[in-house]
Amino acid sequence: MDNSSGVGVLDKAVLVLNALEAGPASLAQLVQATGLARPTAHRLAVALEHHRIVTRDTQGRFVLGPRLSELSTAAGEDRLLAVASPVLMQLRDLTGESAQLYRRQGDERVCVAAAERSSGLRDTVPVGSALPMTAGSAAQILLAWEEPDRLHRGLRGAKFTAATLASVRRRGWAHSVGEREQGVASVSAPIRGSGGKVIAAVSVSGPIERLTRAPGRLHAVPVMAAAERITEAMRRTS
Repeated sequence: MDNSSGVGVLDKAVLVLNALEAGPASLAQLVQATGLARPTAHRLAVALEHHRIVTRDTQGRFVLGPRLSELSTAAGEDRLLAVASPVLMQLRDLTGESAQLYRRQGDERVCVAAAERSSGLRDTVPVGSALPMTAGSAAQILLAWEEPDRLHRGLRGAKFTAATLASVRRRGWAHSVGEREQGVASVSAPIRGSGGKVIAAVSVSGPIERLTRAPGRLHAVPVMAAAERITEAMRRTS
């Protein structure tokens, strides 16, 4: 099979990256693995290092760089949004409430997609909104399955407790009533990536008058079904 793209310098750069896939490599090891001339292997590795596609370990060996994981994350995010958008619209239509998708970024959760009600009183969370990880059903979901140390750190200043998160893990969904914003209730469920890791939360939210003080009773089943559909679609496209 011919692996040549016809663009020689690109093909050689890919040889370097393929060699580093196996682990750290000195320049001599790169030359041996790629079959490239020493000056060529060095020039390419240093050029890739300039763009953070390659970096060096503490021993000065070449290793794959942080830019690759950044691009991978962006690709995963794009795939998640493409998969989730139609499901969020279906969830909105089924429940009659606004539906959102949240991802954790540090100490915040960010609304990365939403399907809003077309009329009536809405709980609008604009896409791009950064909300605290200390309140709301989506925050509970994004924290509940974290490693114990990170979970306990996340509970500092939170409006929910470790017992709340234990209940969330047991039943597979979370709800909140006036926790983040007075008069607003929500229900959320986890979206899982590879290895079962929680990568996002899908939610519906609206006024307590409509969702009541037991919003899970109304909407837990459709929210969990939506989360499962997105999880399955991500699995198929990965």
